[in-house]
Amino acid sequence: MPPRRRTDPADGRAALALWRADPSGVATPARRTAVRFTLEELADVAPGNSVEVRVPPDGAVQAVQGPRHTRGTPPNVVETDPQTWLGLATGMLTWDDAVEAGLVHASGERADLADLLPLQATRVRGWQES
Repeated sequence: MPPRRRTDPADGRAALALWRADPSGVATPARRTAVRFTLEELADVAPGNSVEVRVPPDGAVQAVQGPRHTRGTPPNVVETDPQTWLGLATGMLTWDDAVEAGLVHASGERADLADLLPLQATRVRGWQES
């Protein structure tokens, strides 16, 4: 069962476009919407509950097939800041570069998202590449 979408796709695409136009200057509400939208897209692309992807303070999602996690700290966790997450989601930053630079903290055998990122522009319902 796909996760329940909470971000209107049109709002998510608009927020993502704002962030792409000015990553360091976008307003917090737009950045937060872009993060939540892309996290929801990740959960659509890789449904499951074995990896928790955390982007504090903007959002978190469980994704990737595998053993379901229900209590306590999940065995597979990816955590990063909003700017890094959006860079990864849009392809402005690679997974390997982010991990090497210490911008992503990933633990667990399923916590490598390199094959899932960046999210495909066509997948993110009409977002335009610049």
